[in-house]
Amino acid sequence: MKKSKLSILTNGIIKENPILVLILGTCPFLAVTTQASNAIGMGAAVTFVLLCSNVMISLLRNVISDKVRIPCYIVVIASFVTLVQMIVKAYVHELDVALGLYLPLIVVNCIILGRAEMFANKNGIVDSALDAIGMGVGYTLAMLVMASIREIFGAGTWFGIKIPVLNTNNISIMTMAPGGFAVFGLLIAIVNKVSHGKAIKKKEFGCAGCPSAATCGQKECDREEAAA
Repeated sequence: MKKSKLSILTNGIIKENPILVLILGTCPFLAVTTQASNAIGMGAAVTFVLLCSNVMISLLRNVISDKVRIPCYIVVIASFVTLVQMIVKAYVHELDVALGLYLPLIVVNCIILGRAEMFANKNGIVDSALDAIGMGVGYTLAMLVMASIREIFGAGTWFGIKIPVLNTNNISIMTMAPGGFAVFGLLIAIVNKVSHGKAIKKKEFGCAGCPSAATCGQKECDREEAAA
């Protein structure tokens, strides 16, 4: 059954949130969410690359050979990441310094390659663009919530604005790795509670919902089914 345009757009916000449900792209999520401004910057960069790569791959889906589609997707994604990196370096130098290595590492972000493989190469331009926007918004919102909690309680500021009381009584561990993992786990638990554990159906965790299914040829799933 074909999804409606609204369903495609909103799917990535809660039901299939790339961070809090699909658990993809967690490395930059944990690393750069010490400040809300960093979260907005990274979210915007990922959304731009998602949108451009999804549209381009959808346009080329009937041209790219099935045997070389993964390398082609990576080339397309890397091109847009390079463009974003050049723009950030030229016009938002402070953000470039804050994001550091994690900006060029968007190339290997599982969210982008996963959407290219699972959605863009099977759907039209409009649907692929809506999917990218929805996933990008979901990613950015998750980043912003995570970063806001960590910055407010860890540094006593929000977007650099000092918060009375918390500014002088902050919990410094919140800006460190242990604090990041604690908040991450808490957010996943909240999403699971709000959705009553149905944010994503169990069957979607099989090969049909795995971004790496194409590269493994589903052999791992076949072995698991045979063992069961």
